[in-house]
Amino acid sequence: MTDRQSGLSIALLTYSTRPRGGVVHTLALAEALAATGQQVTVWSLARGGDTAFFRPVDPRVRVELVPVIDIPDEPLGPRVRRSIDELSAAFTPDRYDVVHAQDCITANAAGPCIRTVHHLDHFTTPELAACHEHAIVAPHTHVCVSAAVAGELAAGWGIRATVIGNGVEAERFARAAAPGPVAVERRTVWRRRLGPYVLSIGGIEPRKGSIELLESMARVRVQRPDVQLVIAGGETLFDYRDYRAEWERTAQRLALSPVVLGPVAHEELPWLVAAANTFAFPSTKEGFGLAAMEALAAGVPVVTSDLPVLREVFGGAVRLAATPEDFAAALLDSLAVRNERIAAGRALAARHTWAAAARAHLALYGQVAARAA
Repeated sequence: MTDRQSGLSIALLTYSTRPRGGVVHTLALAEALAATGQQVTVWSLARGGDTAFFRPVDPRVRVELVPVIDIPDEPLGPRVRRSIDELSAAFTPDRYDVVHAQDCITANAAGPCIRTVHHLDHFTTPELAACHEHAIVAPHTHVCVSAAVAGELAAGWGIRATVIGNGVEAERFARAAAPGPVAVERRTVWRRRLGPYVLSIGGIEPRKGSIELLESMARVRVQRPDVQLVIAGGETLFDYRDYRAEWERTAQRLALSPVVLGPVAHEELPWLVAAANTFAFPSTKEGFGLAAMEALAAGVPVVTSDLPVLREVFGGAVRLAATPEDFAAALLDSLAVRNERIAAGRALAARHTWAAAARAHLALYGQVAARAA
C-alpha cells in the first residue's frame, strides 16, 4: 500500500496483451488514472511469447505480464483453469489499495476485488461456466459500462452495479478522418487496396453476429456488387474453429469472399476505420460498443443490431436493425447517404472521455475505501 499523498496504488487486471475491447478499456483507463497522479499497475496474462501489449503504454503505468505457455490442442476448460491458476500464483494483491479485475479470468485470480462486468455470457464448458459465475458473485463491488448490463446483473443475481461508461479516443479517430494531406493519403492507401467497403471489427465469432452479417452482405451485394466486406480484429482466448468453419461454408454458399485482415496494428487502425464507407456492428451481445463509437468519432456511418444496450449508448446516432434483412437495408441506406447522423455521431463520441471515466472510477474507489474503513 502507498502513502495517500502519493495517490492510490491501483492494480487493473486483464486477460490478454492483444487488442480486444476489454484490453483496450483496461489500458486507456490505466493511463487516465495515472494522469491524475495515481500509481497504476496493469497485470495481464501474456500468451504466445508476448513480451508487451499490442500498443505502447504510458510510462507512468507499470506493467506486469505473466507468461502462459500455449499448449497445442489444449481443451478450453483446462486452458481457462490454468490461466486462472498461473495469474493467481503471480499476482500480489497486498501491494495495492485497489484491485480491479476486468474479466472473469482475472476476477477468479485476483481474490477480493472490484469487477467490471462488460457483458454477460452463457457458457456450456463447465470450467468456463464456473469461472463466469464465480467472477460475478465473488467480487465485493461491481461496475458495468452500461445501464442495460447493470439491469441484467440486477435481474439475474440481485447485484447492484455502478454504471461507468467507456471512454473513447475520439481525437485519434477524428484525426484519421481529417482533410489534411497525410490523412487523405493514409485513407487512400486502404481504399486502393480494398475498394468501397463495409468494415466490421471484432473477428469471427458468435457474439459478433458474423454469420448474420454474411447474410446481410449477400443482400447488399445484389444492389452494390462493388462493395466488399472487410473484417478486422479477432484475438480471443476462446476456440471458435467450428463457428469459423460454418462461417466459411456460409460465405461460400452466398458467393461472398470477405477480406479477413485479422488484428490490425494499433497505429493503422484509425486509417482503416476512417476509410470505410460504413461500419457494421451486428453483435448479439455487447456491453457498450467501443469499436462502433470509434467509427462514429471517425465520421463513418454505423449500423448496429437493435439491442437494448446499443439503443441506450448510441441513441439516434446509428441505424438500428433487428434482422439480417433490416440490417442489409440499413447498410444500403448508409452507403447511399453518408452525411446523415455524422455530426451527431462525432459529438456523441467526443462526450465519452477517458478522463471522465477515470474521475468516476476514483469516486467509486473512494466509496469502497470508506466502506472498508
